[in-house]
Amino acid sequence: MIKLYYWPTPNGHKIPIMLEECGLEYEVLPVNMLKGEQFEKDYLRINPNNKIPAIVDTDGPSGESISIFESGAILLYLAEKTAKFIPSSPAKRLDVIQWLFFQVANVGPMFGQCGHFLQYAPERVDYGIDRYQTETKRLYRVMDKKLGDTKYLAGDYSIADMATYPWVKINYFHEIDIDNYPNVKKWRDDVGSRPAVVKGCGLLEDVMKLGDPDDEAFKNLFDRQKEDRR
Repeated sequence: MIKLYYWPTPNGHKIPIMLEECGLEYEVLPVNMLKGEQFEKDYLRINPNNKIPAIVDTDGPSGESISIFESGAILLYLAEKTAKFIPSSPAKRLDVIQWLFFQVANVGPMFGQCGHFLQYAPERVDYGIDRYQTETKRLYRVMDKKLGDTKYLAGDYSIADMATYPWVKINYFHEIDIDNYPNVKKWRDDVGSRPAVVKGCGLLEDVMKLGDPDDEAFKNLFDRQKEDRR
């Protein structure tokens, strides 16, 4: 059994997508980031970085329980556990891994900062908006070029696509016109039509909230990060 510590964010969506694609049994344990539950001591034992997602696999390596945080690491773990959505060929495997890392090192951070300055910043900061939206558009161009040559980011459908899709799904949040990137749009529509993706992205959909946080949510999402918790 896999225990999924989750909240409906782009990074959160990645893991239920993979769990659904693999047909793995899992239990959802919501971590309400708007209320600060990511800072609770019991959760910090699982994810010391006070973010989501995280998992506990009670049937981990050698049958022992294991906890894992960071979405990219979780996707790799589940791919290796099931031997699904990552190739066995070393060259093809590395291609999937590099596009997975492209997401966790570029798409997530840059799209995230773009969304922050556009939708969360208490005052408009033109430099921040220009900096991160420009980089977001550049990353869209990288993906659009790649997807003009292959159906999916690393050839066949893989964990790289699962990692990237939830961020592209909310292009409106970053004020990106998806029609300017036709290959990305075609890929987004293809991936988004998969039943596992629909179900994974629909998890706790009723409590999903992007932008315009109230005072409590803003404090828990941003201000509490300033506290020294050593």
